[in-house]
Amino acid sequence: MPARSGRGILDRLKAGVVLGAEGYVFELERRGYIKAGPYVPEVVLDFPDALRELHREFLRAGAEVMVALTYYAHRGKLKDVGRENDLEAMNRQAVRIANEVAREGDALVAGDICNTWTYDPKNKDASSRVVRAMYEEQLSWATDEGIDFVIAETNDYLGEALIALQVIKELGLPAMVTLATTRPHQTWDGYDYVDACKILADQGADVVGLNCDRGPATMLPIIEQVRSRVSGYIAAQPVPYKTELAMPTFESLKTAEGTNVFPIALEPFLCTRFEMADYARRAQALGVNYIGICCGGGPHYVRAMAEAIGRTVPASRYSPAIELHPVIGTKVEEKEKEFLVDWKG
Repeated sequence: MPARSGRGILDRLKAGVVLGAEGYVFELERRGYIKAGPYVPEVVLDFPDALRELHREFLRAGAEVMVALTYYAHRGKLKDVGRENDLEAMNRQAVRIANEVAREGDALVAGDICNTWTYDPKNKDASSRVVRAMYEEQLSWATDEGIDFVIAETNDYLGEALIALQVIKELGLPAMVTLATTRPHQTWDGYDYVDACKILADQGADVVGLNCDRGPATMLPIIEQVRSRVSGYIAAQPVPYKTELAMPTFESLKTAEGTNVFPIALEPFLCTRFEMADYARRAQALGVNYIGICCGGGPHYVRAMAEAIGRTVPASRYSPAIELHPVIGTKVEEKEKEFLVDWKG
């Protein structure tokens, strides 16, 4: 099936920043359509209208890519919830829904593959064959339904990311490959994150970078190093949480009492929309080409990011106009008015 737009992902990246939006799994869990823990996207088949609506909200907020919700829609994870017989139907349906909404605007459709929890560098040959078969299976259905490019995301191992890249390139599609960063400096198979991105770019990945795990504060310093080493297109898709040097990932976030909050008590650590807007501006200034958001993302963040990089999107019609509030807009102290001026930028 041909691309849905006259401009593919590489044309768009050549012309300027592409705004992405992920975080479907976390957002749909918050809305009551996905079970936390396994995080299998059963919503694709059980409540397709809920997925369709979230795509539509991201589109209105300025996202230029509808990512098919096939994250964790592979054999291993579906077996965990007793739905392995739904594998093909789930993958095909996810791409169809992404296509349907993409056609409502000028958006591309990305096929999506991710970490499998199957790759084992200690049993590299055998596990690689299993991983390759899983990726080939998912992407055969995705390409049959019609996609513009593929995102291989949340890769803990460089070795697994390279398998994904090989499968994508064999299909003749542009490849965006991003790494997870759960460990301080290296992938799970021992490669420095910057070096791993360089290797992926040298092996033919069209876009490389990082996604998930880290918030803007702890992801952008690594992205800056990647930008200095990689001449091609760079992607950054952090989680919207206030990570810091002592707690660099959202998996490591703890309360003052030392209680772990990942994955379903993260709300106290959420970034504001203004902090995510600031992230988008900083990423743009660093030369990041694909600016997105991952787990925890929502349409209000995407709109704030889009507006921060100078765009007016359909949802901008309903951007805040606090000066029109009957109390805040007319009866505030001078100090509060000064705050509102700063708040609106």
